Amino acid sequence: MTKPGKKRARAASGAPGGSRGEEPGEGGVDEAVAFIAEQVGALRKLAERHKLDVLHYLLGMTKLEADEHLRLRSKRKLS
Repeated sequence: MTKPGKKRARAASGAPGGSRGEEPGEGGVDEAVAFIAEQVGALRKLAERHKLDVLHYLLGMTKLEADEHLRLRSKRKLS
């Protein structure tokens, strides 16, 4: 229960009614994909080190997809 006059903070969960735009400080789609590719690369190395073959493979495919997305986006921007 909250005290009168105080508002309860809303959780940042992306629930309906929240902003559909980008949050302050977030980059665009290309920055998000680049970040994902970087993080997936690190996770892939971790999976390889622990001999998690299926995860290693799937993360590799995810990295390829992210890299391809970036390649195609940059190609379109040049046209």
